[in-house]
Amino acid sequence: MQSIELRRVCVYCGSNPGKDPAYIEAARRLGTLLGERGITLVYGGSNSGTMGVVADAVLAAGGEVYGVITEALVMRKRAHNGLTRLKVVQSMHERKAGMAELGDAFIALPGGMGTLDEFFEAVTWAQLGIHQKPCGLLNVNGYYDGLRAFLQHAVDQGFVHPAHCEMIMIEEDPARLLDRFAAYVPPVVDKLLG
Repeated sequence: MQSIELRRVCVYCGSNPGKDPAYIEAARRLGTLLGERGITLVYGGSNSGTMGVVADAVLAAGGEVYGVITEALVMRKRAHNGLTRLKVVQSMHERKAGMAELGDAFIALPGGMGTLDEFFEAVTWAQLGIHQKPCGLLNVNGYYDGLRAFLQHAVDQGFVHPAHCEMIMIEEDPARLLDRFAAYVPPVVDKLLG
């Protein structure tokens, strides 16, 4: 099987900046890399938190940004008004589906429950063979170390097949993560068998 063409990367991240300035810096660095590499950002369309930072960085680097946001968030003045394209949808379900359809790969920056919800839906779809797109965590200052330990525990306890766990690429450096995405070949493991 051939590796994927990386034209659009869907990034899940926080509507808050988090407490560690490294989170903002990682969002800025990832956005700059995407813009410099000519990779379009697909994200949740917000102007706040690390979401706004990653979008602004892509745009500042000359890249394109597609946002998908709910009408409720637009009404709360959370929409980023400077994007290449902003699609307004009715529900979070539509938002997630729209982002997943547009993205060729998925990255989660540090974030909260919404970030994890969106990321693990993409991972689950990969596990089930609904798509064959790479999924990765940007592990800024060890933010996802506890999640990595939990995933290994799930493997050890027989709830997750090791190959499915290995589908989640974890890197501290966004350039390394994008390079791994470009070379990604999905595993062939039937979810129902393992």
